[in-house]
Amino acid sequence: MVDLILHCGARHVERKVVEQAATPPPSETWVPVPHHRLLEQVESTLIGNGMTVANQANALWNDGQRYFGLMEVVNGETHDDYALVIGLRNSHDKTFPAAIALGSAVFVCDNLAFSAEVTIARRHTRFIERDLPRVVHTAVGRLADLRGKQDERIRHYKDTEISDPAAHDLVIRAVDANVLPVTQVPAVLEEWRKPSHEEFAEAKTLWRFHNAMTEIWKGRNLAALPSRSQALHGLLDSVCGLAV
Repeated sequence: MVDLILHCGARHVERKVVEQAATPPPSETWVPVPHHRLLEQVESTLIGNGMTVANQANALWNDGQRYFGLMEVVNGETHDDYALVIGLRNSHDKTFPAAIALGSAVFVCDNLAFSAEVTIARRHTRFIERDLPRVVHTAVGRLADLRGKQDERIRHYKDTEISDPAAHDLVIRAVDANVLPVTQVPAVLEEWRKPSHEEFAEAKTLWRFHNAMTEIWKGRNLAALPSRSQALHGLLDSVCGLAV
């Protein structure tokens, strides 16, 4: 089993450290949820739906003020090169709501790609403790559908070959779609031409391009991955005929 890797300067922690992270007192309008409460709710819901957490990684920012977790979920058919993942995030400094994002992890290079259309969040307001189980059940209920879409998407990416000029055009379109800062264009082109991982060096496909993009995302804003991934998928889906 390959370890899930959290990038972007997060401090990896053991599960017990997440449980020990202090939760600030609530106010009349803001009610923080303990990080471990979100984690436990997701775990119990997955188990209740016959799913297994095969791998997990947890990280804390700023002395526990922010939490991000990843779970590799086993449910039905498994693949050697990618897996279904659940991303969790929660904050105690009012920077973002408690949220769940569903997506994929590429084993060979530890890349992450979240499908933002399957991101479910709940603000830290008065009834968050009451609503959290419903929010989590809604997210988990969409896992099976996502699994099918994920498999179809990646299959199409692997089967669609593109030329160097087409890849160069996609890079510019990615900049226009705010998927990629213009300052990262040289890095993406270099990764496309000379992939860091030999598994992507044989064929020039959308799958190779996808991984060139996500490789460059490493070490950058992890919180932005869901929106960037959604935009990237929309761009690539239009090339291989998946976009409606």
